[in-house]
Amino acid sequence: MSKKSRPVAVPPEKLYPLFDAHTHLYSAFRKSEQGGSPETYRDGVERLMDRAAGSGLVGVCTVGDGLEETERALEAAHFHPRVWAACAIHPTRAHELDEAARARLTEMAEDPRCLAIGETGLDTYWLSKDESTPSLDVQEEALRWHIDLAVSSGKPLMIHNREADEDLMRVLGDAPRPANVILHCFSSPLDVAKEALERGYILSFAGNSTFKRNVEMREAARIAPAEQILVETDAPYMTPEPFRGQRNEPSFVGYTARMLADVRDVSAATLAAQVTENARRIYGLGEITEM
Repeated sequence: MSKKSRPVAVPPEKLYPLFDAHTHLYSAFRKSEQGGSPETYRDGVERLMDRAAGSGLVGVCTVGDGLEETERALEAAHFHPRVWAACAIHPTRAHELDEAARARLTEMAEDPRCLAIGETGLDTYWLSKDESTPSLDVQEEALRWHIDLAVSSGKPLMIHNREADEDLMRVLGDAPRPANVILHCFSSPLDVAKEALERGYILSFAGNSTFKRNVEMREAARIAPAEQILVETDAPYMTPEPFRGQRNEPSFVGYTARMLADVRDVSAATLAAQVTENARRIYGLGEITEM
C-alpha cells in the first residue's frame, strides 16, 4: 500500500506586517532551486523575497552556520532592501573560530546590514550523535567570544540552544550582558522559559511550536510579555503545520504567527504588528512596515 501523499506546501493567507526574525536564505535558496548555483543566488533570493512579500513580510534576518554561509547572508543583506543579516559561527562548527574567522566576524559586526551576532550558543544534541562536533568546552569558548563581540558592537546576541539549557543559562548568567539576548527557535522546558523571561531575554518561536506534542512551547508563548516575543521560520527547516517535514521558506511564517495569536488570545493582525515592532526595536531598525 502506498503512503498517503502529503499536501503541497503553500504560503498562508497574507498577514501584514510580519518580520521573519531568523531564516537561512542561502540554504532555502539551494533547496528551493534544487541545489542552485552561486551565480543564481541573487535571482533566487529575489524569488524567495517576492513570495515572502506576497505573504505580508516586510523583512527577514538571514543567518549562516559557518563563515561561508554567513558571508552569503551579509551579501544578500546588501543586495536586497528587505534582507538583513546576523553574523557568527554555529556551535557545531565552533572549532572553525580561528583568528582569521574572528577578525572577519569583528569586521562584519561593524556592517550596518548586520543586525545581530548569531547564531552562536551550545549544542549537546549533535555532540552525542556526531564525533566531529566540537566539545562543550570549545563551544563555550566560542560562545563567550561571540558574547563579547555582541557587547562591544552593541548588537543583540542570537542564541542557538539544543539540549544544553543548564550550561547555556550558566554562561549567559555570568558573562557580560548584551543589549538583547534572543533565544532563537525556542524549544526549552517551561521553567527555562520563565527564567529567561525574568532575565529579559527574547523568545523567538519557529514552526516547531505548532507541532501537536509541543504544548510547553505554546504555553511559553502564551505567558511571555508581548515585548519579549519574535516569530521566525528557521527556513528551510522547522516547517510549521500543516506542512511539517516539507521545505520551509520565509513566506510560511504566517502559520506560526497565527498559532501565536491563538494561544495569546489576540487577533492575528495584533500579533503581527507586535512582533514586527519588536523586531524593529530589538534589531535597531528604523521604520520597516512601509518597505
